[in-house]
Amino acid sequence: MAVTDPSPVPAAAPHDAAARGATARGTTEHEGILRRQSARESAARTYARALPIVPVRARGLTIEGADGRRYLDCLSGAGTLALGHNHPVVLEAIRGVLDSGAPLHVLDLATPVKDAFTTELFRTLPPGLADRARIQFCGPAGTDAVEAALKLVRAATGRTGLLAFTGAYHGMTAGALAASGGATDVRVTRLPYPQDYRCPFGVGGPRGAELAAHWTESLLDDTKAGVPQPAGMILEPVQGEGGVIPAPDAWLRRMRAITEQRSIPLIADEVQTGVGRTGAFWAVDHSGVVPDVMVLSKAIGGSLPLAVIVYRDDLDVWPPGAHAGTFRGNQLAMAAGAATLSYVRENDLAARAATLGARMLDQLNALAKEFPYIGDVRGRGLMIGVELVDPDPSSGGPTSGPASASASAHASASPSAPAPRNGLEGRSLHRGGAGVPAQGGGADGRDGRARNVRGGDVRGEELRDGDLFPSRPDHSEDPLFANRRAPRPGAPGIAGAVRDACLERGLIVELGGRHSSVVRLLPPLTITDEQAAAVIDRLADAFAAVARAQHLT
Repeated sequence: MAVTDPSPVPAAAPHDAAARGATARGTTEHEGILRRQSARESAARTYARALPIVPVRARGLTIEGADGRRYLDCLSGAGTLALGHNHPVVLEAIRGVLDSGAPLHVLDLATPVKDAFTTELFRTLPPGLADRARIQFCGPAGTDAVEAALKLVRAATGRTGLLAFTGAYHGMTAGALAASGGATDVRVTRLPYPQDYRCPFGVGGPRGAELAAHWTESLLDDTKAGVPQPAGMILEPVQGEGGVIPAPDAWLRRMRAITEQRSIPLIADEVQTGVGRTGAFWAVDHSGVVPDVMVLSKAIGGSLPLAVIVYRDDLDVWPPGAHAGTFRGNQLAMAAGAATLSYVRENDLAARAATLGARMLDQLNALAKEFPYIGDVRGRGLMIGVELVDPDPSSGGPTSGPASASASAHASASPSAPAPRNGLEGRSLHRGGAGVPAQGGGADGRDGRARNVRGGDVRGEELRDGDLFPSRPDHSEDPLFANRRAPRPGAPGIAGAVRDACLERGLIVELGGRHSSVVRLLPPLTITDEQAAAVIDRLADAFAAVARAQHLT
């Protein structure tokens, strides 16, 4: 939706006393509200600390504060606002319910509004799930839907363990936190999530994803791994709070195969990735994966609180009341959500997100060549991250370029695109398969006994740590590490400065990633070409300002 003037409102002219007075009153109100918030609200508040604004009006991409300034909002309620602020179809749907005299609170009773929402939601689900899906309406937050999903698979399997991934974020309640990357005291098996820039195996690309998949399979099949058969695996098709890390499609298909072969329900957390955000209606659509359970919230409520899980009917074994909540019947959110789902589907906003997101990634990669503290640019559709790093090349090893080429590849990938020849598709990761040599011996006839780095049989020899585990291995001749760029340390201080500089220029962004060093962009799917250009221009200006201020050029 177009915005006629997205730039900050200028200060009143000196000769206009009325305008000066209005500006002064607005500033006073703005400062007073912020002061009272600081005095009254919990120390746990988050966004309010980094974004000292007081929104009073909003439309589409634009927010106007109490002080009269306007901002381009690329936070969008942490991805909630698929259509931006106060979209006409959302407002019309809400007014329709209010004007109809329908009850606003109905617990989990059947209503026409709920029926319309469920029908529209099922229309968008991945083929293979919609025809046999069941839906559970949860408390109005995504974290409660995660809790419901975990309870569901435990009830259906009779097992308790859980498989989750490094870098994950699934919410702030106890069970959801236990499955997230920052957990401490947990009963969850943590698996490596593939990523290119900070690959846990140091290789990145398809080979890194293959190693991650093999690790998962090996752990599940190793009778001495200490990992009993789990109740389920939960994953994000694109990790959001983890730093905007898209999972490779081939790896997702491999996770589906691994779980299916072992009767482990696969839970896809689409709270932030759903409703067109990544360039497909659901992020799993890119890979063609059909999960057993989908966790949905944020955009499905059309800006109002709503959370559900949808799952295969054969998992529907829990008794009445196994998961409940007083506010699971939010009529206004269901009406707004149905209108949003329908609008995104009918106007093919997912395809629009794919096209515009790819263009923005290209523009950001061009900026990365200009600013050495941009370590990586990545994302999918209109879910974009820019990782900022220490610009000193000696801090993290040599580099071969300032930004990753993987982002554009992710953005342009399609479900029908063939996997890379050295990727996961068509390769066996079982012991003795094409991907990994059998542990019992190699093709050269060796008997599988350990051998030292000089090639001799280790029997009768003393092993030195340096032989097998050199403190600084030289991978320069190893084809796995050819052209591999060593990642530099994250720079949360620089990232915070960029966020502040963006706010000064009328652009709202937030940070994520392992050390809060990733600048995140989550604009509404209705963003225009002109607005997207304005976002990039303001971000580029912020990058330049921080580079000058911190002498990073």
